[in-house]
Amino acid sequence: MDIFSVKKRSEVMSKIRGEDTKLEIKVRSYLFRLGFRFKKNVKNLPGKPDIVLKKYNSVIFINGCFWHGHKSCKLFKMPKTRTQFWREKINANIDRDVRYKRKLRHLGWNVVILWECRLEKNFEKQMSKTLSKFKDHEDG
Repeated sequence: MDIFSVKKRSEVMSKIRGEDTKLEIKVRSYLFRLGFRFKKNVKNLPGKPDIVLKKYNSVIFINGCFWHGHKSCKLFKMPKTRTQFWREKINANIDRDVRYKRKLRHLGWNVVILWECRLEKNFEKQMSKTLSKFKDHEDG
């Protein structure tokens, strides 16, 4: 049983941001402080990546564990109400993520996925691993 009424749940869900989440802003600020320049939410690329670093031919998606169905993650738990709806929605998100990643790689982009749980657990470590990937894909 949901702790909220249908109306209240709808209100709560409507406030969830698709862009400019706290984690996205934190990652962008970190990159900017280190001198990285990027574009955000580039509409003409598959999946509208959260961050595009053209110089490094890299795109970053910052995935919320619930919305993107992060398996074996404490932040992802299938809701007990409307389970069929949520299973279909989350599986559609996962399938779409796979398609976008495949298309971007086909176009020559290095695709980096940053997961909410890992960023929250150890932001510096995750960003350090991410930055090492950029160095491997620098244009020159």
